Amino acid sequence: MKLAVKTLENKAAGDIELDDSVFGIEPHMSSIHRMVVYQQDKRRGGNAKAKERHEVSGTGKKPHAQKGTGRARAGDLKRNIDRGGGVVHGPRVRSHATALPRRIKMLAMKSILSAKAKEGKLIILADDKAKDHKTKPMAAMIAKLGFESAVIVGGKEVDTNFARATANLPRIDVLPSQGANVYDMMRRDTLVLTKDAVKDLTDRLKD
Repeated sequence: MKLAVKTLENKAAGDIELDDSVFGIEPHMSSIHRMVVYQQDKRRGGNAKAKERHEVSGTGKKPHAQKGTGRARAGDLKRNIDRGGGVVHGPRVRSHATALPRRIKMLAMKSILSAKAKEGKLIILADDKAKDHKTKPMAAMIAKLGFESAVIVGGKEVDTNFARATANLPRIDVLPSQGANVYDMMRRDTLVLTKDAVKDLTDRLKD
């Protein structure tokens, strides 16, 4: 698959040949869905915590006699039915992360890359080198490129000026190639890759 390469100024910068085993497969939507769920599970905090009976502060003294008072039996006042007592089966601090086979992760990444290419929502940039860190000229250049919602993936290191210039632009995410992921590509309309990002992703995903 061959795509045109553009500069940040929206000028032609030649063509690039994309590996069909990475950018030209039939998208496997089930794998994409599983990968998004996997990423969302890993992002969950899991910090909700309710005190159980043994964690509630209070005396362990028996409040009244076992028999003869007409009241229900009670060993202490930290039961779940007592005011201020422990919670039964409440939330505990835990990880919500789930497991996903590596082959499914790779298939999901290939699928989202291929889906963006198939839909014509894949743009290749020569590089992400910005002259300065000003947001206004960067917004103008992005408008010329013709997208409003995009994830831009650079090489192993994103240009500092470029990262600063795009930081305040809404619906524009910038990631290094090792941070490229299915969820961020799904949540934005357009996928923008630099030539370095194409090489890095191809090396990572090629069969």
